[in-house]
Amino acid sequence: MAQYFENDPTLLSKEFKFNTTIQDVFLTFYSNRGVFSKSSLDFGTRLLLEQIDFLKGRVLDFGCGYGPVGIFLKKKFPIEVDMIDINKRCLHLALKNAKENKVSVNIFESNIYENIKDEYDFIVTNPPIRVGKKILYDILLGAYDHLKKEGILFFVIHKDQGAKSVLKDLSQVYKTEVLIKDKGFFVIKCSKILTS
Repeated sequence: MAQYFENDPTLLSKEFKFNTTIQDVFLTFYSNRGVFSKSSLDFGTRLLLEQIDFLKGRVLDFGCGYGPVGIFLKKKFPIEVDMIDINKRCLHLALKNAKENKVSVNIFESNIYENIKDEYDFIVTNPPIRVGKKILYDILLGAYDHLKKEGILFFVIHKDQGAKSVLKDLSQVYKTEVLIKDKGFFVIKCSKILTS
């Protein structure tokens, strides 16, 4: 079975639609087979988004899937949003969902940060854990080089997926803070450490 971060042209399409509310924002999403949490907004992503109470400037939604993170953030805050994924089905859905929810966002394909040329005030992600530790760290530690000097990375990870060891390793590079723990999920804020 293909993973949701892989492109599988043989996977049959069965598109459907669902509604959800995040904070006070009502959203409608098209979803499909072969994408993460296809039937509803997953608990980890919801918990992550509920902790974000203010954003400004430019934001990158890493691993956007069908688009809940970037679309919600664009609805909620006066920001510029880029959304990336490696899965073409996800990108198709994210484009469709941006139109459905009447938001203007920039959506494009990127293998990790391969097609990222800019720096961001914030990077927000529910990272794909099944890619393995090396790629997970490429995502989380690699974010550092794509954040502005006072930029912040927000992400969510479950304790069973190594949350504590990831937090310890990231604290060598970032100033880290656990914003909330709920049902084993950690929402983590990583700020760039400014060096003189």
